[in-house]
Amino acid sequence: MNHVIPNSVQARDIASLVHPQTNLAAHLDIGPQVFTDGSGITITDDSGETFIDAAAGLWCASLGYASERLARVAYEQMRKMGYYHLYRHTSNENSVDLAEKLLQIAPPAFGGQMSKVFFQCSGSEANDTAIKLVWYYHNAIGRPNKRKIIGRKMGYHGSTTAAISASGKADMHADFGLPLAGFLHTEFPHYYRDHHDGETEEQFSQRMADALEALILDEGPDTVGAFIAEPVMGAGGGLIPPRGYWDAMQKIIRKYDLVFIADEVICGFGRTGSMWGSQTYDLCPDMISCAKALSAGMQPISATLLNERIFQAMLDESRKLGNFAHGFTYAGHPVTTAVAMETLRIYDEMDMIGHVQKVGPYMQSVLAKFAAHPLIGDVRGVGMLVGMEMMAEKTNRIPFDPARGVGRIVDRYARKHGLITRFIGDRIAFSPPLIVTEENLDEIAKRLQAALDDAHADIRAQ
Repeated sequence: MNHVIPNSVQARDIASLVHPQTNLAAHLDIGPQVFTDGSGITITDDSGETFIDAAAGLWCASLGYASERLARVAYEQMRKMGYYHLYRHTSNENSVDLAEKLLQIAPPAFGGQMSKVFFQCSGSEANDTAIKLVWYYHNAIGRPNKRKIIGRKMGYHGSTTAAISASGKADMHADFGLPLAGFLHTEFPHYYRDHHDGETEEQFSQRMADALEALILDEGPDTVGAFIAEPVMGAGGGLIPPRGYWDAMQKIIRKYDLVFIADEVICGFGRTGSMWGSQTYDLCPDMISCAKALSAGMQPISATLLNERIFQAMLDESRKLGNFAHGFTYAGHPVTTAVAMETLRIYDEMDMIGHVQKVGPYMQSVLAKFAAHPLIGDVRGVGMLVGMEMMAEKTNRIPFDPARGVGRIVDRYARKHGLITRFIGDRIAFSPPLIVTEENLDEIAKRLQAALDDAHADIRAQ
């Protein structure tokens, strides 16, 4: 910590803040990188160094890092009415407008269309709400034992207690006493790493569906209530589902009458080239959770969308109990809903889906070339989301020893060359702001090439 100037922002940070998803011991020594300004797809730190952010922060800065228009909407709403809640028959027009818009653009749901919207502040809360609604639904229809929730190994659905229990991330369970009982995890559908010799993508997908069915049968179908998954696994390293995967999985979900929660927190609002990842992969969920790009990351807001069969059961139970006893202080906040609604207007005006459909293939082609790099074993992607897999030995798909921290090494060199990526173990995910241009992507590729070359030389020298 000798390099940290006393009373600087870095020193004050070390003295006062606990950082999420951070090595707290290392942080005491190295301190934070403090960012001060952003514009478009770039962000600048307090030393004046500017970076291209190829990760959109945490997948969310879809419109980049500053918006006069969204700032004005937030300001005007704060002047008019800075807060009120949705409890006990109260409302505000911004929440109604946003709920209507979300239902208008929602993908098909199981049994028809999405019927209602419930607001929260984060994707974690949206998934927690969905999980609670699974339990509420099954209680309402007389199946109280159908409580178990199945997620996927390496899946991520948030940091709240239920959401992280549904996540298949052992490092995020360690020493928290998690996952909670009743949360199960089926196989990680990583065709590149885990397919058998000669096994096609379709055969691999069927094996994944068979594994889900075996887990349900082993636990007892009358005890399993829901399956939760992202259309594309973000924290799994930008993992694209193999051919036939979702068809096979949905057959099992419906065979055993599970509630299907589509976690669209990353995929929603254009990332995959459709408004929803569910549309890209022909999913028909019972509930959808969304956040992040809902407000372009500029206000904390999320939504849980539910179909009519879920809502009708909620309605029946509410009549019986006299109340639907779930909610959040800031749910439907008039400022956050105003900003989210304006964000969706901007997407419409910019034809953001059309932009992703036009520029996304260029992004895929530019980054696919890195499959030839000595460090990279696999490149996969859809829309404006790409995952890269680093391998110690590419031919036989032998990964690096995790202790070597190859992903961290690449990240360090990327930042040296003015590029921010999202490394997840030895996987790199790219999800730039949706406003990215072909010229921006050329520059990202140039900086990535330099970073990978430097990292490769460093790793070979070890």
